[in-house]
Amino acid sequence: MELFLSDLHLHESRPETTQLFLDFIAAPAQGAQCLTILGDLFEYWAGDDDIGTSLHARVCAALKSLASRGTAIRFLAGNRDFLIGAGFATASGAVLLPDLLVEAVAGTPALLLHGDTLCSDDAAYQDYRRQVRNPIFIENFLRRPLAERRAYIEEMRQRSEVEKRGKDMALMDVNADAVRQAFRDANVTRMIHGHTHRLALHRYEIDGKSCERWVLGDWGKTGNFLECDESGWRFRTWDGKQATAIRS
Repeated sequence: MELFLSDLHLHESRPETTQLFLDFIAAPAQGAQCLTILGDLFEYWAGDDDIGTSLHARVCAALKSLASRGTAIRFLAGNRDFLIGAGFATASGAVLLPDLLVEAVAGTPALLLHGDTLCSDDAAYQDYRRQVRNPIFIENFLRRPLAERRAYIEEMRQRSEVEKRGKDMALMDVNADAVRQAFRDANVTRMIHGHTHRLALHRYEIDGKSCERWVLGDWGKTGNFLECDESGWRFRTWDGKQATAIRS
């Protein structure tokens, strides 16, 4: 059984979500062959020297414990925590994945990604993404003192929240042409991503092929994940005590 989730946005201001995730690790994740996190596990990550915070340490310890029991932990960076590096991998037992990955999921080839690159209508965000993902920018940014990096990220978070309130919701969703092109480029019929916070299964006909786009939702007072095995793919919600299947 393989599990996928994204967009938990764990932060000290949301302890209930952190506990929900820790309960998930202690219950439905137990015994899974693989747990893949498709980005934005944390609200932000200022660099691997930020791993000593209580929240980061608790989450990494929980993941490490799950990995020690035989579950493969994989992490694909989101737009909030793309500065995660080798230090996180060591502390959590996770394998770091590239931004785009095609692999067999329960026997079916699928494209895995965070999903922000599909939101191509938001030109301002895509420009920002190219800037902060530039290796030179990252190298220079990580040289700054940790406190300065945290302050910069907090400022960017607040600015982002203000800007989102003024944006059309459609602008922050995926572009249909970008989705179709991603299917073609990857030569697959299934895709899994997060980022948009819009839990849903979308079906397409692309070049005569039936395609499915599985979109993971965000976490708050409840969580959600995608469960895949030889019997099929299913969305499940998680309330801290019980995982419930969602009709697709």
